[in-house]
Amino acid sequence: PKSSLPLSEGNTRVEEACEMYTRAANMFKIAKNWSAAGNAFCQAAKLHMQLQSKHDSATSFVDAGNAYKKADPQEAINCLNAAIDIYTDMGRFTIAAKHHITIAEIYEAELVDIEKAIAHYEQAADYYKGEESNSSANKCLLKVAAYAAQLEQYQKAIEIYEQVGTNTMDNPLLKYSAKEYFFKAALCHFIVDELNAKLALEKYEEMFPAFTDSRECKLLKKLLEAHEEQNCEAYTEAVKEFDSISRLDQWLTTMLLRIKKSIQGEGDGDLK
Repeated sequence: PKSSLPLSEGNTRVEEACEMYTRAANMFKIAKNWSAAGNAFCQAAKLHMQLQSKHDSATSFVDAGNAYKKADPQEAINCLNAAIDIYTDMGRFTIAAKHHITIAEIYEAELVDIEKAIAHYEQAADYYKGEESNSSANKCLLKVAAYAAQLEQYQKAIEIYEQVGTNTMDNPLLKYSAKEYFFKAALCHFIVDELNAKLALEKYEEMFPAFTDSRECKLLKKLLEAHEEQNCEAYTEAVKEFDSISRLDQWLTTMLLRIKKSIQGEGDGDLK
């Protein structure tokens, strides 16, 4: 039955319940009982919503998500999504983007669902772009590109690397990074088709003359030559020489191996 209490008194009761849930949640946190803490924050969030305190509700959902992160990744995602819905409804897109990144990181680390991680990084990038936070958007897009290439979605990766490279090459502070993005775009081209990689390389040198003198560009030229001659030794030698000065990370190693496998007669070998 509906409570016959006057509205203000009913609200006071809800407010009290809300406070109690929040206090309980914090005690559970101290005891490191993460699921119970998450659950209590979640109850508080729902009561805040009842009281029309959107901002408090969103904050409680985020607290719930952070607690659940340590015990139940899927529940953490549900709570963060609830917070995101409130923030986007309030027009707070920058903060919504931040929570999309947290969800993406849970998918990366805990649930190992790269497709879903990509989707949340893309959503975050969209919100950042809308708010003119371009460097934050680029950070998310570069994550998307790296994963897309790993999943063999090379066209998607190329478009992002080229776009971010073009955006950064005129910025004196970011010029150094631009060569890395063009390098990565060219490697993705190379895996798909050698001729494409050649044409892309010419285009990048024309757009960004500083690229020509970079070690990355010189390596690409050596690799293209080795590939054309189907010379496995020359390919490996060029990679080794580059690696001795700037260590190749896991992503670059993977891509360079994929290209190497397309040299005739090369089985599963490695790069060294």
